[in-house]
Amino acid sequence: MMKKYCLFIILLSFFIPITAQNHFLQHTEIAKQELASASFRYKNKISANTGNYDVTYQRLEIEVDPSVAYIDGTVTTYFEAKENLTQVIFDFAQGMSVNQVTQNGVSLTYQHVNEELIIDLPQNQATGVLDSLSINYSGNPISTGFGSFEQTTHNGDEIIWTLSEPYGAKAWWPCKQDLVDKIENIDIYITTPAYNNDGEENIAVANGLEQSQIVNGNLKTTHFTHTYPIPAYLVAFAVTNYSVYTETVANNGNPFSIVNYVYPENLTSAQSSTAITVNIMDLFINNFGSYPFENEKYGHAQFGWGGGMEHTTVSFMGNFSRGLIAHELGHQWFGDKVTCGSWQDIWLNEGFASYMAAMVVEDFDGETAFNSYKQSMINTITSSTSGSVYVPAQDTLSVSRVFSSRLSYNKGAMVLHMLRNKLGDADFFQGLQNYLNDTDLAYSYAKTTDLKTHLENQSTINLDEFFNDWIYGEGYPSFNLTWSQDNTTNDLLVTVAQSQSHSSVSFFEVYLPVRLIGTNGEELDVILNNTNNNQQFNLSSVLFTVQEVQIDPDFEIISKNNNSYLETENFSKNSFTVYPNPTSGNVEVFSNLPISKLTVYNLLGEVIKVVENTKSLSISTFPSGTYFVKIESENISEVRRIIKK
Repeated sequence: MMKKYCLFIILLSFFIPITAQNHFLQHTEIAKQELASASFRYKNKISANTGNYDVTYQRLEIEVDPSVAYIDGTVTTYFEAKENLTQVIFDFAQGMSVNQVTQNGVSLTYQHVNEELIIDLPQNQATGVLDSLSINYSGNPISTGFGSFEQTTHNGDEIIWTLSEPYGAKAWWPCKQDLVDKIENIDIYITTPAYNNDGEENIAVANGLEQSQIVNGNLKTTHFTHTYPIPAYLVAFAVTNYSVYTETVANNGNPFSIVNYVYPENLTSAQSSTAITVNIMDLFINNFGSYPFENEKYGHAQFGWGGGMEHTTVSFMGNFSRGLIAHELGHQWFGDKVTCGSWQDIWLNEGFASYMAAMVVEDFDGETAFNSYKQSMINTITSSTSGSVYVPAQDTLSVSRVFSSRLSYNKGAMVLHMLRNKLGDADFFQGLQNYLNDTDLAYSYAKTTDLKTHLENQSTINLDEFFNDWIYGEGYPSFNLTWSQDNTTNDLLVTVAQSQSHSSVSFFEVYLPVRLIGTNGEELDVILNNTNNNQQFNLSSVLFTVQEVQIDPDFEIISKNNNSYLETENFSKNSFTVYPNPTSGNVEVFSNLPISKLTVYNLLGEVIKVVENTKSLSISTFPSGTYFVKIESENISEVRRIIKK
């Protein structure tokens, strides 16, 4: 029977490659869709002319017919002056018509130019004063990208839906598209024909909690109220002949509903797919704290795009794959409750949502599938030798860099996993809950330094080196590990040499997992606190004869090109000896056996020299450092470490 031992930290694993690979492919597709969506809208900028007021409340009263690409609406905005105002400016697409602007029943003058609605106030609005005005407008919104406002069909039935991230809201309503000014609360009234052309009831969905449905003749008005702060890009609605069903989250005695709005033709398959949402919600609540909008709802609304969008309280879904459900639900905590404060910090949204989807694989499918999922992420991350999680300032104008699946999604997720291992589950998850519940950050915005501060305060671990290496630094490490075991005591001497793929990091300090495999199948998992290059570890608790040492077998860290070598077969049993070592010139191999080949490798595992039928090797032209020479003789081969002075 196989014997298993543990030392420091035990890391168990099981392997289900097909399931894990499918989930990772879903995750990759999510990132591609979000990148494609953002690429169409990203060049739109926040207006510098809307920064002199704060939006406190908005009421949207809109009228649409799903069969017609047209909207008629009135938006009432309460805003507080941050400086003395004589004008107030809203973002609003040029192709839309403004019919009237009123304040307290009095018409105001305005100009609609360069996608700005410039409104003249009747008198000066002093700093700190709250006031309101209403804008009546209409038109056929011109969609940008994949549908800031789309009128289309599904199975022959008409639908209107919106997707405004990050700057598409102004296409269909006058708003303030500033990522750092959330609307404190909002009411949305959607008036539609009560029935479509086939006599089926039109159903409207929007953010927040449904308050009422009022039918007046052939029209129906549905009212939603959302009482949490929300940025303009997360405000959304859709209307079609939805089938609606609910699932209930027990939520520790404070239940709330998951409300699903799906196409009737997909009802059966959707019900089968979305049922898992309750279990995913429970997992996230247990680890990250209360669902941020538990006093309202969570839900899904099917719409005509291939990806998904984390609209607050209701994610718009192009499909109901488990990976997409988990990713968009994760955003309700990281992205909707606490939003990244700049494009440099986008990983605070996407890295977390990606890691939460990976946690679903870990919890639902087991550790083998989780390990395979991590392996796929690491393979993607290390497909290039450069790139940081944090977006450099000079790259914030590149949508492909900001929404990089390799860096913002995958590397961000794996860095979170490494933080979890470094801090331990208790401090990691409690630190994240502290971050989410910080009164300065909750329902507002955060930067990377805010996350670091909360994790440090909870764990009392200084994370300067970790963040500098793994979040601000680029690339990844490679490890060459040599080991030997004393025949008498079984003590194992391990030497770890590290190289870096990018010059921005001189050394990655890391908890390096290794697995010792015994001659009788024994296993011992060990964590090496690797803090400097060519560091030696003496493991004195090994109870068996080691046959193999594996580096990071469960894919816990970001690394590539790792190698492990037996430096001597045993202390008392050497087939080959190399001398002198270290040296600046020639290395001689001493052995009674004939030598057929000597192969020299650098720390990246690359072959840099091969000589045949000789026991002498010149390394005089090599740069100073550590190398490995594979010595081959008939059916025997061994590896020795050599050092060039």
